[in-house]
Amino acid sequence: MLGPVILAASRSDRMRRLISAAPVTKQVVDRFIPGETVDDIVPIIKDLTGRGLELTMDVVGEDITTPEQARAARDAYLALIDRLRDLGLGERVEMSVKLSMFGQALDGGHELALANVRPVVEAAAAIGTTVTLDAEDHTTLDSMFAIHDELRKDFPQTGCVIQAYLFRTEADARRLAASGSRVRLVKGAYKEPAEVAYQQKHEIDKAYVRVLRTLMDGEGYPMIGSHDPRLISIAQELARKAGRKLDEYEFQMLYGIRSDEHLRLAAEGHRMRVYTAYGTDWYGYFMRRLAEKPANLRFFARSMLSKG
Repeated sequence: MLGPVILAASRSDRMRRLISAAPVTKQVVDRFIPGETVDDIVPIIKDLTGRGLELTMDVVGEDITTPEQARAARDAYLALIDRLRDLGLGERVEMSVKLSMFGQALDGGHELALANVRPVVEAAAAIGTTVTLDAEDHTTLDSMFAIHDELRKDFPQTGCVIQAYLFRTEADARRLAASGSRVRLVKGAYKEPAEVAYQQKHEIDKAYVRVLRTLMDGEGYPMIGSHDPRLISIAQELARKAGRKLDEYEFQMLYGIRSDEHLRLAAEGHRMRVYTAYGTDWYGYFMRRLAEKPANLRFFARSMLSKG
């Protein structure tokens, strides 16, 4: 399986330098990450919202080594929120944040990440939107869920992400489904050991359906993070059986992947949110997109060969 190899490469400084230096890389990266600055991304936001889509914005960058970098990440999100307010699009665009960007892995990281993310959540609420805490590798999740619980005391609309491939997720889903949370379910895109996560696709898919059924039957707001046509159909059927209206759950897909499907679901009346990343520190995000789906890797390889 190539996925684990690519995920290992995502942590390699040598591979980062090699791939970043390849002339074709920027062209391919632009498929998934359509800009580096807020100014770059504004036309994308206007275009997608104008097509009836909603967005969740991710300012990419996870290799935070100092508190100053963590504060800079906070400020990048605050600048995005200021621009959304000026555009009058706060209710159409939420934010996704990785707590590693806010200093979670540093000394005293739990408290630092909470202190840095809280102003972002406050500012988002002030323009009528919210923040979803992305899930990262399994060692960070207890901290993420604790921060999520703390933020929801004042901002109950704060969302979180759970990953179907982790053994713990079914229990996490039962807790969250009963709490009225906003929960995005994804398969998972980090290299996790067999002691904590399913390794085979069919096992992950079955776990995804089990967790999704729990979320649909619960009291929360499920967000289905998948491009898999079969899982999308299953989600629609589970929503129907649970008696959910179209505005009581949503689909989420990545920018640059199955764009026609984004528009099809929106045209059917579904809430369809496009996960859109931007920024200069794109490498880790880009490599996980390649690892998630063989078609993404084939796209990159063909581009490298055609330009080589």
